[in-house]
Amino acid sequence: MAWSRRRRWALVLVGAAVAVVALAVGGTFLYIHLISGPTPAPLGLQPTPGSGTDPAAPGAPAPAAAPAGTSVAGTWDTAKGSVVGYRVKEVLFGQNHVAVGRTTAITGRITISGTKVTAGTFTVRMATITSDEGRRDAQFRGRIMDTSSYPTGTLTLARPVALAPLPAPGAVRTYTVTAGLTLHGHTRTVTFPLSAERTSGEIEVSGSIPVLFADWDIPNPSFTGFVTTQDHGALEFLLKLARS
Repeated sequence: MAWSRRRRWALVLVGAAVAVVALAVGGTFLYIHLISGPTPAPLGLQPTPGSGTDPAAPGAPAPAAAPAGTSVAGTWDTAKGSVVGYRVKEVLFGQNHVAVGRTTAITGRITISGTKVTAGTFTVRMATITSDEGRRDAQFRGRIMDTSSYPTGTLTLARPVALAPLPAPGAVRTYTVTAGLTLHGHTRTVTFPLSAERTSGEIEVSGSIPVLFADWDIPNPSFTGFVTTQDHGALEFLLKLARS
């Protein structure tokens, strides 16, 4: 009889464990696919129809040249609509998901002399970056990015960027940019492609910078037994710039 009772208890415990796992996996699936909504699309630019596209794109026509006498020289500041954030692949109870956090708390400017960007610095208040999950945000502000000790992230142009030939308004062109990226109190040099477009009264730029967490001494965001992530992510941005 004692053996039989122990066997029943063992079966009950196994059944309870299976039920907990099923609820966790099923609940996570429902949350990711039905409740939290679709993952935000990567930030990017769309060329105005008929304006030409980036010559770097396979088979794409060259962007139309800017009208004679057009000038972009001067200082351009961040304007409303600018967005900066992160994109990291994670696995939550066996379910693949892409975590995205964003903020509009961005300040900065670029300086253009003739057709060359000669200076540029942008600063983000890290504690304002939020995602669709409050617990993830708490970990981001605390254990991961320690925003109380390192409240800002900055991107500073390290080399001038030649814009010539200046594309016509509405055409998207891609440039290679080298800058200093400061995160978590560490600065590293990064080189990445940046897309730019002139619109009515503004310049819009967009890009994505790969970030290997260890290079900036950023703890891996994984939670043992709960959430696992890759050891890298992407810093993405869409900046709208208005002439000062």
